[in-house]
Amino acid sequence: MASDDELEKIKERMLARMMAAPDPGPWKDGIILELTDSNFNDAIGKARLPVFIDFWADWCAPCKMMSPIFQAMAREYSGKAYFAKIDVDANQITARRYGVMSIPNFLIFKGGQPVERVVGAVGRPGLEMALRKHLG
Repeated sequence: MASDDELEKIKERMLARMMAAPDPGPWKDGIILELTDSNFNDAIGKARLPVFIDFWADWCAPCKMMSPIFQAMAREYSGKAYFAKIDVDANQITARRYGVMSIPNFLIFKGGQPVERVVGAVGRPGLEMALRKHLG
């Protein structure tokens, strides 16, 4: 009888582990994650939602213009998509890898792969039109 009780406890522990939420990695709903060449692959690989990435640089005036729009969208689409930024000057390997030739440049990743690109200061309508195609 004691072995049956022990077996039941083991089953309960295993079930609890299996039902635990998957590791979200570095992602937090509503927060823009700062990506780098070194954390990019790991972060994208752990994303369970579409990821909207802003490729930008500090000297880029259109990037600065789009930043508040991107921040607002990160809050408003919390739980539906993750948002991240990557500085192209400091992270040239990733920028080259994804063919970022001009900025601002926005890429949407789904299942670890790029599925949509938006180039330029297109305003909120342009970003939302791209993102909505990949939600749900």
